[in-house]
Amino acid sequence: MRYFQSTFSLSVLFLLQGAIMAQEEFPKVVVQEGDGIYSLLRRHGVSPTKHYNKFVTLNTEDLGEDESLLMGRSYILPDTLATKKVVEIDQGITYPIFGDDFKKVDAVSKRLDNTVYYLISGHGGPDPGAVERYRGKLISEDEYAYDVTLRLARELISHGAEVNLIVEDENDGIRDSRVLELDTDETVNSEAIPLSQLERLKQRSKAVNDLYLKNSGKYQRLLVTHVDSRGEGTNIDVFFYHHEKSKNGKKLAESIHQTFFRKYKKFQPNRLYNGTFMERSSLYMVKNTLPAMAYIEIGNIRNRKDQRRILDPDNRQALAKWISEGILLDYEFSKTTISK
Repeated sequence: MRYFQSTFSLSVLFLLQGAIMAQEEFPKVVVQEGDGIYSLLRRHGVSPTKHYNKFVTLNTEDLGEDESLLMGRSYILPDTLATKKVVEIDQGITYPIFGDDFKKVDAVSKRLDNTVYYLISGHGGPDPGAVERYRGKLISEDEYAYDVTLRLARELISHGAEVNLIVEDENDGIRDSRVLELDTDETVNSEAIPLSQLERLKQRSKAVNDLYLKNSGKYQRLLVTHVDSRGEGTNIDVFFYHHEKSKNGKKLAESIHQTFFRKYKKFQPNRLYNGTFMERSSLYMVKNTLPAMAYIEIGNIRNRKDQRRILDPDNRQALAKWISEGILLDYEFSKTTISK
């Protein structure tokens, strides 16, 4: 296990020549069939790891559901705006666990300074979770939960948080592929993950609780990310669990849930968001960990519609970003509350 403390300086923006000109004054690029935000940015020589959030901010009114690109629309490139109107001074830190393309993390804000987050991706090691076949290849729950968790860790670090990854895979960073190859080399505390389900859960809860006690007095939260597994015909929205006696856990789950509700209303106005947040104290990780926590199910890996949400790397990035926005919302309303 490793933790990441954001120690870089906040990016400094100097606006040149007064206010930024209207977006229409800058060149736009046209979407090609099959484009997502990542592929569009890469094709035009723009780093998606650095400019994804800026792109969404600039083009928010022209994005479809799950921040998808719409055919026939033109979009503003973030670096066009930056090079014409803004000088940005970035001091980043490198985190190899995120992989070569994502290892440099730039400061976005200090909104999560003095916070500590523990992130657990479900399954891993000898337990891949549910396994499905997609276009002739096996895909598993644990690989997609891990990818979303890494993306979430990166988002939180960019806002100044200290992040503790409980489950790690040294050679699987953030991956921009639909098919994430299944492996079994994930570890906890650099130790192999046990075969026994109960021992696996004990190993993770102990890792979190030991750190929680060491960080006593700090603002601490736990996020557990899973990919659900139900019948093939069951399409589900992202939903959340919390401990029945944890007011702060309920607030955390509710804040993320509210964020997803707003995002669906904006990007999918003709579709009702049916995701829920509820008590589920019977789950081992909910019942046996000390920090206030939210347990997240991001979709059903067996359902074709949910696979679209899970397999598309742009959608996994959007999931991580929306979860992080809910976490930011929770912290802004909870700065003085540190007890569970």
